[in-house]
Amino acid sequence: MLVAGAGPVGLTAAYELVRRGITVRVVDRAAGPAVTSRATATHARTLEVYHQMGILPDLLARGQKCDHFTMHRRGRRLTSLGTDYSELPTRFPFTLQVDQVITEEVLRTRLGELGVDVEWGVELESLVDDRGGVTARLRHVDAGTTEEFTSGWLIGADGAHSRVRKQLGIDLLGESSEKWMVADAYVDVDLPRDSLHWMHLSHGTILMVPFPEEGKWRLLDTDDVTDGDRPEVVRARFEAKMSEGLGRTVTVKELTWVSVFTIRQRMVETMRSGHCFLAGDAAHVHSPASGQGLNTGIQDGYNLAWKLASVIKGQADGGLLESYSAERVPIGEILLGSTKTATRLIALRNAAAPVLLPVGLGLLNVLKPLKHKVERKILRGMSGLALHYRTSPLTIGSPSAQADTSALAIRPGDRVSCSAEELEHSPGWQAVCDELTDVRWTLLVFVGTGDVPAGVGRAHEEYGDALSVRVVRETRAPGTEEREGTDGGPGVLLDPGNRVRRAFAGEPGYALVRPDGYLAALGSLGDGEGLDALLRRVHLLPARRAASRPESAE
Repeated sequence: MLVAGAGPVGLTAAYELVRRGITVRVVDRAAGPAVTSRATATHARTLEVYHQMGILPDLLARGQKCDHFTMHRRGRRLTSLGTDYSELPTRFPFTLQVDQVITEEVLRTRLGELGVDVEWGVELESLVDDRGGVTARLRHVDAGTTEEFTSGWLIGADGAHSRVRKQLGIDLLGESSEKWMVADAYVDVDLPRDSLHWMHLSHGTILMVPFPEEGKWRLLDTDDVTDGDRPEVVRARFEAKMSEGLGRTVTVKELTWVSVFTIRQRMVETMRSGHCFLAGDAAHVHSPASGQGLNTGIQDGYNLAWKLASVIKGQADGGLLESYSAERVPIGEILLGSTKTATRLIALRNAAAPVLLPVGLGLLNVLKPLKHKVERKILRGMSGLALHYRTSPLTIGSPSAQADTSALAIRPGDRVSCSAEELEHSPGWQAVCDELTDVRWTLLVFVGTGDVPAGVGRAHEEYGDALSVRVVRETRAPGTEEREGTDGGPGVLLDPGNRVRRAFAGEPGYALVRPDGYLAALGSLGDGEGLDALLRRVHLLPARRAASRPESAE
C-alpha cells in the first residue's frame, strides 16, 4: 500500500491501515516535517474520530479548548456567542485549537511505534494504474535516483497541487476569490483564551485565534495583504488594527510566521480512479474561514482506510470501495457552501455593517432564544456533527412510521454518539464508546431478558474477524454471570435503564455500526436468520469465504 503525502490526511490513512494489519509505505516530496504553522482548529467530530483512533489524549494535553466567538468594534464587545450542542450530542463539546505541526507529530510518532517511518524527499513523478494495481515512479530528491514501486493501491494525500490527481487527469473545479493575510504572533493583550475574537474595523476585519502556548495568537487580516516580506510593517499594522478594534493599546511582541493566501473553493467530481484514491486537499480546497480543511481531510482518510483494509484483508468485497467517493464527494460539496458563507461573514464587506452590526447583535443579546438559535446554526455548519451518510449505499432502510421522530434519535446514516453528561451517568454508553475504538464493525443486539437468537451466534462465528457482536441487556440474565461472553460466543453489554436502546429511532432489535462510528442499519431482529443477508448487503464476507480468496496485492 502506497500513501503519497505525509500531512495529517496521509498520516491518518496510513496509521489506520497499519493499525488494521496492512503494510504501508508513506512518501513525501518535502525534505522533512513542516515547521511553519497551518491549520489550528480541530472540531468536535474530528475529536470523536481521534478518540476512535486512540490518539485523543495526546492532542488534548497539547491543545487549547475554545467554546466562544467574541465580536468587537471600536472598543466595545458587541456579543459573545457560545456553543449549544443540545441538538448535536457529543462527548467533546468544544473546538480544540492545536497547531497542525503538533497534530502531524502525534500521528508520525504513533505510526513510527507501529514500525512505519515517513520517507522524506521522495516524490511521486508518475503512475500507471492497471488491473494488477499501481506502478509508481518515485524520485529520491537528494540522491537524484528513481525507482519503480508496485502497489495494490495508492492514496493521493499530496495537497492542493496533487501530482496524483494530475496524473489521474481529475480536475479540481471551482473558483478563487480574495486574498487574506495570516500571521502567528506573540501578542500582549488581555483577552479570554477560550474564545476566538473577531474585530470589525473602519477597513476590513481581524480575527484572533488562541494557540495553546501562552501569549501566542493566530492573526488573520481580511483587508491588507501587502508587505508580507516586511515583518516590522506587518507587525505595526496588526498592532494598530487590534488597538482600534479593542479600544486599547495592543502590542505585537514578535511575529513568527506571515503568509498571504488566495481563498480557493474547489473540489473534484470523483475521489477514486481504479486503484487510486484522493483525500484531503488533493480532492477539495476550502476557505479557512471556519477551519474545515484539516477536519474534512482527516475524516476522508479515516473513511477510506477502514474500507481499504477490509478489502485487502478479504473481509469485504470490492464493492465496499465504491462508497468512499459516494460518501465523501457530497460532504466536500456541502462544505464548499458553508465555508463560502463563513468567508463572507468573516470579511463582512457590507457597507451598511457599521450601522446594522451593533443593532443586530444588540437584539441578539436581548433575545436569548434567537441567540441560541444562531449559535446552534453556526455549530451545525462548523462542528462536523451534523454531517451524515443517510443517502450512502452502505445505509440500509429507515426507521418505521412508529419510530421515535425526535431530532436526537439516531437514524441509519447518523453518527452514534452521546453527550458528555449521558456518558458520565450511563454504563451502557460508556461501553458503547469503548466499543467504537474497535477497528471492526459492531452489531448491537437488543434482546431484553430473552434468549439470544441462533442467527446471532452464527454471525459472530462467521464474521468475527470483521464484526464485534454484543448482546445488549438491561440487566444480566439470571444464571449467566459466569458464562456469557466467555465461551467464544458474543459478549454482553449491560445497558441499565435501556439508555442506549432508547437513543435509536424506534425500539430496535439490532443496530449495525460501521467501523467509523456511523449507523449502517437498524431494525427488528426476529429469529436472526436475516443477519447474514444484512452483512452481505454492506459487502462483508464470512470468514470461510474470505479465507478462500487470494491475498490482495499491497
